[in-house]
Amino acid sequence: MAAHITRIAESHAQGFHACLDAVAREKKYLAQVEALPLEQIQQFVRESVANDAAQFVALDGSVVVGWCDIFPAWAAAVKHCGALGMGVHSAHRGQGIGKQLLVATIAHAQRNGITRVELEVREDNAAAIRLYESAGFVHEGRKRNGMRFDNQYFDTLIMSLVHEEG
Repeated sequence: MAAHITRIAESHAQGFHACLDAVAREKKYLAQVEALPLEQIQQFVRESVANDAAQFVALDGSVVVGWCDIFPAWAAAVKHCGALGMGVHSAHRGQGIGKQLLVATIAHAQRNGITRVELEVREDNAAAIRLYESAGFVHEGRKRNGMRFDNQYFDTLIMSLVHEEG
């Protein structure tokens, strides 16, 4: 069964929390190693919904199996820039869910005025790098020792997607 991609809703908060926590605890794909407490995630989702944020989830039935979001920078001169975050539960990877989430989230972010999307990815995450490249992201640089898990350092790549207006 293919996952259903939809804008996040308050009813997804608990499932989003569980999926985020599962991916974070892998200590490979996200900068965090566990999800924030459920109450904070619920507030985060409420604010995302209220602000028409570019935040989508992938559902397998009613279970959240992935997410993608792009949040704008806060300062005036860089409000056109957004930071991308995403994850797919390990049991649902390799099915095209990440690509579907990415396409929907980028389109919504562009409608909201985001013309530059930035991300940071571990250099050993070949599947994610291929996904981002297939969506048009380009490599802008490398951060040596950009992440550290259990006292082991990993280099990260900085990538961006620029949407030319007009």
